Amino acid sequence: MNENTFTMKSWDEQVVSGPEDGPRYAHAHATFAYTGVIEGTSSCDYLLYYATPGYDDGNGQAAPGYERIEGSVAGRKGSFLVRHDVRYGADGISDTWSVVPGSGTGKLAGLSGTGTASGNSETVDYTFDYTLG
Repeated sequence: MNENTFTMKSWDEQVVSGPEDGPRYAHAHATFAYTGVIEGTSSCDYLLYYATPGYDDGNGQAAPGYERIEGSVAGRKGSFLVRHDVRYGADGISDTWSVVPGSGTGKLAGLSGTGTASGNSETVDYTFDYTLG
């Protein structure tokens, strides 16, 4: 098993606009706990789109999001923001993300990098290729 994982701790989703039986979009606020190269907790916000029930183009749905992670990367403490591009569907999630330039604080100032995540449970494996400035 991958030693880099994050676990969803909370999920609060609210429909913003659209009917239950038609296309609609929602806002979701989530919190996560990270282990591995990233150790810490986070707060994340996503915009979710749901197509008309029965519509399936085979690509799943896409959701942009921003997440602020507080803790450490490779033992260096601070915080940083990542920008997500998540695809989701019946088979789970597939996520690519990148550190927002200039968002690192503390010993993580100057942090840059990209990552991926995929899975279909509350605990998901991730990768993180990073450079500490």
